[in-house]
Amino acid sequence: MLEIRSKVEGQESKFYKLLLVFVVFLSLGIIWVVGQSEATPPEPPPKIAQSDTLRIETGDRGTIRLSPETIYSSVKIFNDVAISIKNRYMEDVDSRDLILSGIRGMLDDLDPFSVLMERKPYEDLMETTQGRYEGLGMQIDSRDNVITIITPIEGTPAYRMGFRAGDKIMEIDGKSTLNMSTEDASRLMRGPAGTSVSLKIQREGVPGYLDFDVQRAVIEIKTVPYAGLMDGGIGYIRLSRFGEDSPRELKQALEDLREKGAKGVVFDLRSNGGGLLEQSVEIANLFLDKDRLIVYTRGQDPDEERRYISRDEPVYKDGPLVVLVDDQTASASEIVAGALQDWDRGVVIGDTTYGKGLVQQVFPVAGTNDYFLKLTTARYFTPSGRSIQKPEKSKKHPKPIASLDGSGAPSEPDHPAFKTQNGRTVIGAGGIVPDLTITRETWKPLEFNLERQMMFFDFAVQYTAKHPDLPPDFPVTDPMIEEFRQFVKIKDFTYKTGFEVEMDSLKAQAEREGRKEALAPYFEQMKTAMVAEKEKDFDASKDYIRRALKREVLLKLFSQKGYYEQAVFKEDPFVKKALEILINKVEYEKLLKPGQKKG
Repeated sequence: MLEIRSKVEGQESKFYKLLLVFVVFLSLGIIWVVGQSEATPPEPPPKIAQSDTLRIETGDRGTIRLSPETIYSSVKIFNDVAISIKNRYMEDVDSRDLILSGIRGMLDDLDPFSVLMERKPYEDLMETTQGRYEGLGMQIDSRDNVITIITPIEGTPAYRMGFRAGDKIMEIDGKSTLNMSTEDASRLMRGPAGTSVSLKIQREGVPGYLDFDVQRAVIEIKTVPYAGLMDGGIGYIRLSRFGEDSPRELKQALEDLREKGAKGVVFDLRSNGGGLLEQSVEIANLFLDKDRLIVYTRGQDPDEERRYISRDEPVYKDGPLVVLVDDQTASASEIVAGALQDWDRGVVIGDTTYGKGLVQQVFPVAGTNDYFLKLTTARYFTPSGRSIQKPEKSKKHPKPIASLDGSGAPSEPDHPAFKTQNGRTVIGAGGIVPDLTITRETWKPLEFNLERQMMFFDFAVQYTAKHPDLPPDFPVTDPMIEEFRQFVKIKDFTYKTGFEVEMDSLKAQAEREGRKEALAPYFEQMKTAMVAEKEKDFDASKDYIRRALKREVLLKLFSQKGYYEQAVFKEDPFVKKALEILINKVEYEKLLKPGQKKG
């Protein structure tokens, strides 16, 4: 969860005050490193309150609290070591690299989300949270060493110009994209809105190249890719991520569904990795009454608690609500799901969520425009008092902890119980444990590798070129699946089963022991047998293959709308269960009463 601050806020963060002190001494150290034998003492650092301390976890030695004076002497130790390395190491060491390594070493002992960011990742982060950039508006990837369009974003210049998924971008402003990285291609296509870029496109089934001059524009990345009505008048809203415009987009979607007479809403937060704190509070407020606690944070000082309260009247106040989550629902998404669950505002269905309940703030590093510190400053808690953070995700190098049981909920002796508004018991496990558990399917090795190597996408590009007039409700027939089977063979698609990985290990062991020739006939027999077994793998995965082909062809011909209406609404087990619960009023209300078992 990120709370992005655009300027230094020393008054609000003890951590940042300490960082300023640290940077002053780093600057002094760098001066020493480059060769000065003496340095003028720096200006006195900002006064730090007596309660401001730096807590260092030291394992068996317990917790040490360092006063500001101790920080100064500790930084002097850091500088002395840097000077010794710079002046006396057997080879020349770059001063900047040395200092950066020291900073990264300090962060390595913290949680996984506290990192030193360079400018490019920082700009990517800002783009993700702001949800806009200037360019053409399409997702791209390198396929067969050529930049390929994965999907044009609706309403953008790329979409209006008629670009299609699978189009190969052969040249950008006269530069060949052969072996070009996606980063370089993206950089060439982006630029100030109103300027133009020339593209040479190769399209499946079209001879020669297609030339386009495309005018760049401000691209707004939608965080609500789809909202609409399903069977029984039940509304569905997908929130794919959190950004600055998410509350506005979601509010508009809810108002549209209300005007259409929606009798309930499915709010899909699956695989939503979160984003901005303020947006999560505003989004929860769309469903919760005014003046309700949404989330609170606690940092180093337990007395410094920040509480976030809903400020407005909700848009969707009383109607039935199901929230879909999975093990990739994280951060801001967990704040929303946890608040709605604690206030008994809706039924949470799916897998136990990821468990990322740490607050990050991004601070500019003084004296440079190239580095930014993303630092964890607090933990998140749901209104009932549950910590969202899972213990095993709180450190970069965690100690082993007890595993969860098969239901996804941890055992109660290790995790305290809390109560919702209605008196339902919820477990403080870290993450949000759903009211009704549905575990998403696990990909088999064949399925995982077909997805990873984009075989379904590549086939859909070729298939839709030959069948451009398919209706949205087209069936995936056995002949189509067989055509796909032959397609992956022509593409020289390969993958290794778990057995083959083990067999490779056995071969290596046989070679080390000098038994390679003696065992070679047996390894060859097993290899031949695996060919037949892999054919069986394909047959065993036919249902998955059918759904994946349906997905890619729908996205290619009918974009997000066709995919959600023809695939998600009709075949997604999470959505089907949500529909079942919302249509059955008795079952819905039963799940929100105390004493109901999760399952």
